[in-house]
Amino acid sequence: MDQAEELRRRFETEYGRRPRIFRAPGRVNLIGEHTDYNDGFVLPAAIDFYTWVAISPRSDRILAMRSENFPGQAEYPLDAPESERRYDWSDYPYGVALMLARAGKRICGADLLIAGEIPIGAGLSSSAAIGVATGDALLENSGLPVDRVELARICQRSENDFVGVGSGIMDEFISCFGRAGRALLLDCRSLEHQWVTLPEGISLVICNTMVKHELASGEYNQRRSECETGVRLLAERLPHVRALRDVTLADLEKHREILPPIVYRRCRHVISENGRVIDCVRALAAGDLDSVGALMAGSHRSLRDDYEVSCAELDLMAELATVEEGAIGARMTGGGFGGCTVNLVRQDRADAFRRGVAEKYHQQTGRAPEIYVTGAADGVAEIDPPQS
Repeated sequence: MDQAEELRRRFETEYGRRPRIFRAPGRVNLIGEHTDYNDGFVLPAAIDFYTWVAISPRSDRILAMRSENFPGQAEYPLDAPESERRYDWSDYPYGVALMLARAGKRICGADLLIAGEIPIGAGLSSSAAIGVATGDALLENSGLPVDRVELARICQRSENDFVGVGSGIMDEFISCFGRAGRALLLDCRSLEHQWVTLPEGISLVICNTMVKHELASGEYNQRRSECETGVRLLAERLPHVRALRDVTLADLEKHREILPPIVYRRCRHVISENGRVIDCVRALAAGDLDSVGALMAGSHRSLRDDYEVSCAELDLMAELATVEEGAIGARMTGGGFGGCTVNLVRQDRADAFRRGVAEKYHQQTGRAPEIYVTGAADGVAEIDPPQS
């Protein structure tokens, strides 16, 4: 029985009626880390790991939510004053419902059963997937039109204004707009985007260090604050600057003396990373996989040294990948402080790559990693019920 049918069966057992089923994918970012909230460029791909939402309307104005991954039920009255954070899993779907209401969307009461298969805390955007899947389900359940750009923005606002993570729009956007076999070049200022075909015969291999991070703990928001400080100081000399995407490396070096050293390094990462994204897209289009690998390595060094969001386990995982046969490129992906590396690996060597990295990582750390071989996947969708 597939995931959709299993969730449908459990919902029918719990609630006695047949639900609609929606799913939204996690993502891996090939390159362009911590550039999204600086109005920069990113190159993510949706992956074949999903959050699933089964939903059915209620006759009252209550949202009742259960999770297959966490205990308990959360209920929220839609017509009562806004609820505060509960600091548990229900903050993510409820935050989206709250932002939909603030955007003027009158959603109906509903029962929801949520199941996630995206590893939590691994940097694969499980939080965006639950937001996008819930938002799509709530809108469709209420008979309201779905504008996917608006949905991505609403889900981002939930993370920013309710959950309290100052993330950019990348995760929600790729969860809405992913396409099988393609990455997405996204301009996080204009939201202009283009799909980038990934080379045939290449697998995305995600290596989970099994070191979990918590972005809301402060480090992520601290990096954003340091970037904002850089923008404020540089704008005193460069009035056109609204975000770090408006600053060149030459600008940064010319005005380096006005920046605290740590702010200078944060800015240097973001500005150089934007350049690497564009160069990587060009290299992929030209089939120049050597350059792609070099750009991914440069990204990891910059995240480690200038942005300081890597950790010993991520550095080791990236290092181990580079000596495996068939490896094209490796780097940390996601917010950092643990989580995963993303690796481009020749498809015929993917299984051997997985075994080799897992064995060496376990030998050196005592941790057994989880390693996933995947491809680029489609974005949020309703899963049609089987035809009778």
